[in-house]
Amino acid sequence: MQFGHLEFTPRFEYGEMAQVAGVCGAGDGTELGVGWGKLTNARIPWTIKYDEVLTVFEGVLKLQVNGALHELHARDCIWLPSGTELVYEAESALIHFAIHPSNWAATG
Repeated sequence: MQFGHLEFTPRFEYGEMAQVAGVCGAGDGTELGVGWGKLTNARIPWTIKYDEVLTVFEGVLKLQVNGALHELHARDCIWLPSGTELVYEAESALIHFAIHPSNWAATG
């Protein structure tokens, strides 16, 4: 899939702070969910409900995890296991993510 053809849509209640474009996931019958995210003036608390690997492609992503601050720059990545409580922060960042399982929302 060409990046220029992706359609980014607001994610959850965070509107323009977090937009995502999926590449594959539960709707495709795969257990792996993959996509891109754009974070703009974002501060988003979240509890990870799936295993996730994030890679930063542009900008800086700050993650507050268990009292520690992780500052990720272009080409940095991090693994976040299910159950991790964190806060995503970014003025402007483009990230790529892979999650498992992709149907986490349906499984409760």
